[in-house]
Amino acid sequence: MVLATFFVLTFLGLIHSPAKVGYELDEATNDYMWQRVEELQECMMQLLLEIEEGEKEQSWAHVGALLLSALQHWQFWACVGVALLFFWNLWLLLRDIPEHESSSEEESSSSEEEEEERVPPLPNDARDLPEFVAQRIYWPLPDPTIRCPLVEEVVGDLLHVIDSVILNTFFPKLQRAIGVGSAFEGWNPHGNETVYCLLVPMTAPRGHSFHLELGNEDDILARNSSICVELECTCARQQDFGDMLCFLHHSEDELKNQDPSLLDTLCTDSYLDAEKTARWFQNFVKTAWVVIPQSQVYNVNVLPSTRTCKLQLTNAARRNLTIEIIFGVQQEDSDIFLSSQMRRGTSVPSTTWPQSCTVAERKFFQHVAREAVFNRIHLKCLQICARMVVGTCFPTYIIKTIVMHLLTTIPLEVWHETDFLLRLDDIIRYLRCCVEEKCLNHFFFGNEMVPNVIVLPPAFQSSGPVNLFQHLKRNPYAKVEALQNFKVVRDRLKRLLIYGHERDLRAQRERSADGRR
Repeated sequence: MVLATFFVLTFLGLIHSPAKVGYELDEATNDYMWQRVEELQECMMQLLLEIEEGEKEQSWAHVGALLLSALQHWQFWACVGVALLFFWNLWLLLRDIPEHESSSEEESSSSEEEEEERVPPLPNDARDLPEFVAQRIYWPLPDPTIRCPLVEEVVGDLLHVIDSVILNTFFPKLQRAIGVGSAFEGWNPHGNETVYCLLVPMTAPRGHSFHLELGNEDDILARNSSICVELECTCARQQDFGDMLCFLHHSEDELKNQDPSLLDTLCTDSYLDAEKTARWFQNFVKTAWVVIPQSQVYNVNVLPSTRTCKLQLTNAARRNLTIEIIFGVQQEDSDIFLSSQMRRGTSVPSTTWPQSCTVAERKFFQHVAREAVFNRIHLKCLQICARMVVGTCFPTYIIKTIVMHLLTTIPLEVWHETDFLLRLDDIIRYLRCCVEEKCLNHFFFGNEMVPNVIVLPPAFQSSGPVNLFQHLKRNPYAKVEALQNFKVVRDRLKRLLIYGHERDLRAQRERSADGRR
């Protein structure tokens, strides 16, 4: 009995010893092994039954006979020998396999399967998101401001030439251009297609004055604002204006020898016309370009535009530089202008000049850059989130407004590279709360957190909050659409984070492999 028990325990130990190695075999080999094990176990059970019968009869002679008969079962012992030899060779083979390679292959395969199960595919308009993330998060963020000095120089020389031509005319006086928009703020929502926007402030020519007529207070950013042009008496200032005749106190026959007034050139029903102003400036660019120094390097093409002037500059290497010139009239002495630019897809009369906060926004990001030196994580967040809302009902300006709110509520000390994912999560959570509550306040209306370096009109400071999501309250279907679009943005963020995590793991594996070599 002792001998039989020792034999059984030894055999079972041999069968289960390979499990300690910790590696999985291929399916065919595994099936074959277990088939052989079952056959051996059947033979063993038969032997044990015979031994138990021998114990019942308590006959040592009979037990000896059984053992002798078992020894005569040469097929049984042959199977045991083959199994032992197989397990020994298998152990020698698996011992030489590096543990990290096996585990890394299992982790990578399992992570890919989990990603396919948990993360939905990207929509058609964002399939390039992984490459975009790799280029702009994990690599240094391209800085569009590098070309800003060149753009300002080109536009400055162009304005200088135009100003010398219209000096003695009654066209608007063009002031120094102000760089506005994402490119001058340090980020670019358009990928590689950077558009450099500059606002050219205009003042009334001699003998004229501008009177701003703002739209209704309920209208966000007074989109129905207009610029009324009025004539002024210049009789008492004859010495200041030289040979100029007063438009109010001279007859039409006397005024025939004088250039026409602004009312007769760029106005419609006494209101400054944005479309006429744009066409007038575009014609000047075509004739004035040949006399500026940059004409030796760039060819200019005036692109179609109804309310602005878009220029495409091309050098000898066929590299393009796109510039958009916007016209504006300053509101009092503030950083708010009535601008000729309109939002895409909006149709308004040509005499409409909506309020624009682009100059104030530029000053805000300049203020943040001074406060958070060498830290541009908020620009990376803007860049990525602007890309994630492409094709949804959320315009880029919504993300920009959220980031400006967070920059004034979250200390700038925690806007750091190590906190990138946290800040990205803050932006998405803020967007979700705004959609659920159907409220996102405009940054410059009734906001006490606006930095003092930004000059706002008194109406902005005394105004109550202006809700950019007011349409969600009026239209319940709009909220349903916004929630569905938010899910799209959230899924894109999940995809982004998983891709970044997988990219980090691959980089770690490559570094480990290089270290071993």
